[in-house]
Amino acid sequence: MVDPAVRQELSGYRQSIDNIDAALVHMLAERFRCTQAVGVLKAKYSLPPADPAREEYQIERLRRLAKDANLDPDFAEKFLNFIIHEVIRHHEAIAADLKD
Repeated sequence: MVDPAVRQELSGYRQSIDNIDAALVHMLAERFRCTQAVGVLKAKYSLPPADPAREEYQIERLRRLAKDANLDPDFAEKFLNFIIHEVIRHHEAIAADLKD
């Protein structure tokens, strides 16, 4: 049997986690809305879907932010790389759609 006070404390933490997860989803949706617009602009002007220099800069920047926030920079880099790969995939699809 778990102490009711412990159960209540656990519930409070879980509610906070749920709220943070919801905020992350909304923030990612907004980020992808913006990157979608970038993809359209790139396709319209025949720019490449990927920008390695920008990606490198963003990874370095995110690693610094993660370190300052006491978050594992390797985890932050993996997370950003996942997002970057999705964005590039979307940009390639946009470019293909505009060619058709």
